[in-house]
Amino acid sequence: MTTAPRIDAVFDLDALLTEEERDWQQRARAFAQERIVPVIEEDFEAKHFRRELVPELGAAGFLGMHLTGYGCAGAGAVAYGLVCLELEAADSGWRTFVSVQGSLAMSAIHKYGSDAQKERWLPGMAAGELIGCFALTEPQGGSDPAAMTTVARRDGDEWVIDGAKRWIGLASLADVAVVWARVEEAGADGANTAGEGARAVRGFLVPTGTPGFTATPIDGKLSMRASVQCDIALDGVRVPADAMLPGAAGLSGPFGCLNEARYGIVWGAMGAARSCLEAALERSVTREVFGKPIGANQLTQAKLADMLVEVEKGVLLALHLGRLKERGALTPAQISVGKLNSVREALRIAHEARSILAGDGITNAWPVMRHAANLESVRTYEGTDEIHQLVIGRALTGLSAF
Repeated sequence: MTTAPRIDAVFDLDALLTEEERDWQQRARAFAQERIVPVIEEDFEAKHFRRELVPELGAAGFLGMHLTGYGCAGAGAVAYGLVCLELEAADSGWRTFVSVQGSLAMSAIHKYGSDAQKERWLPGMAAGELIGCFALTEPQGGSDPAAMTTVARRDGDEWVIDGAKRWIGLASLADVAVVWARVEEAGADGANTAGEGARAVRGFLVPTGTPGFTATPIDGKLSMRASVQCDIALDGVRVPADAMLPGAAGLSGPFGCLNEARYGIVWGAMGAARSCLEAALERSVTREVFGKPIGANQLTQAKLADMLVEVEKGVLLALHLGRLKERGALTPAQISVGKLNSVREALRIAHEARSILAGDGITNAWPVMRHAANLESVRTYEGTDEIHQLVIGRALTGLSAF
């Protein structure tokens, strides 16, 4: 957008970044503008995910970039956040892809997997040659994973998994699924770890070609249309004993990955917000009504000013959380503050930008309605507003309202 320099002139974020961080951001911005933006409206309309871009993301180093070893870039948390911001400025679906691949599936294997599991999957996933998904949410709802009904029972040297998952990103494209299930019987290998008893939640690496594994894309979406989310059926899926992630026992396993993804959203939602502000700003100086640009009116300038303030506050919050993360000091409650604020304010900015664009704002000549629709999904996944309010409330009061 030609308006970006105006925004940057008001607030100099670059002064707060290292040269390496700026380089990551510029490369992500170039990728988004050259490879995603020219086709995203068409893809959104056609409900099309461009899988051919995945190896390009890998070649750029964006997949699992915050992880070390196994072909991963080992970048800092702020650099990763800036990449999320630039990708979501193009479309939430592409930041979601990077989150599912890197912050969820790859992080689960990197955090909790055996050396053999890491060697088998991570290099190919970092290169974009293999795709992973993270199967946690179930059909009855995602906010209460403790009520999980998917089960894994031990049968000799195998685990047999039965259950169902819903809203699982990339599942129909994936080569491997990280499936979270409750182990069924007491005494099974690993079942009594971490005091969880016979019903401990464990993670399993399930190649998606395994008999009994079926992923069906969810149709009828009015949001995230250039992305893929699926229902998964697990019908007697058999995997070897060593398919279990040895380092994860209990809900702390999937939550550790969810916090990685939520951190990326704190940055990413501000990218969508910035894109909406840029569209509104461009329109405000090119559209004339009553003989002058609408941007010369006080009400329009007030809207633009308020949007800029919230974008910059959101980016500063994201940067603060990133620096905390790099020091190993970031808490789940702090991540909840960021996710709640970024997505809520991004949606408000999208709605305000649409008002400046007037009737044209509902068309795909501008990205605003697409961002607004996508952000409704982002607001829901990785913890709804209400869940994050309760996380923050628990941190404030010491009392759990879950």
